[in-house]
Amino acid sequence: MKQAFQTVGRWVRSVLVALVLLNLIRAVGIEAFKIPTGSMEGTLLVGDFLFVNKLVYGAEIPGTGVRLPALAEPERGDVVVFTPPHDPQRSYVKRVVGVPGDTLEMRRKTLLVNGDTLSEPYVRFIDEQGDAVHPRMRWQARHLVAPPPGGYRPTRDTWGPIVVPDSSFFVLGDNRDNSEDSRYWGFVPRDAVRGRPWRVYFSIDSEGTQREGWLQAARWDRIGVPVD
Repeated sequence: MKQAFQTVGRWVRSVLVALVLLNLIRAVGIEAFKIPTGSMEGTLLVGDFLFVNKLVYGAEIPGTGVRLPALAEPERGDVVVFTPPHDPQRSYVKRVVGVPGDTLEMRRKTLLVNGDTLSEPYVRFIDEQGDAVHPRMRWQARHLVAPPPGGYRPTRDTWGPIVVPDSSFFVLGDNRDNSEDSRYWGFVPRDAVRGRPWRVYFSIDSEGTQREGWLQAARWDRIGVPVD
């Protein structure tokens, strides 16, 4: 009987250690993330499940407010997971297009960085119609290089030039005409950047699940696809 209790005790300790390690890895190493919207199509699809590398930008140790040293800083072109300034209880995934000190401007959907057109082969456009002045973009006026003579009238496809402040980043969705991003709610603080998506570990078409079942709706060809 004593031996049986010892065996159970060892088993319980092993399970507890495994759970602690699993939670530690999730907290500061690799975390799962699901794509809920189409703002990053066709880089990422609704229903993609991702592994996110939290160590690369310096993970926060839970309950301490202390961050581990970063292995790298977010760079222009990186896809990142972050908490947006207007909704810190949620996580978003977008692409960094502006780093501290950059001057950004968009002219009829074309993005310019420091005066040069940025090559964006990943961008998708779905709406060729003109767009109207957007009231949620007026925050940009505080960061303009110079106020325009007739007043600042930013639209989804034409805005700036604005300057990215220190310790901040400007992010946009790859599905440029269908993305709620920095154009509307502002810069992402450095300490809000949580990690970099690494690979798709599963993907499923939720609408197809209702019609065909999950085996047929799963996008098997996306499993293991790197995020870049």
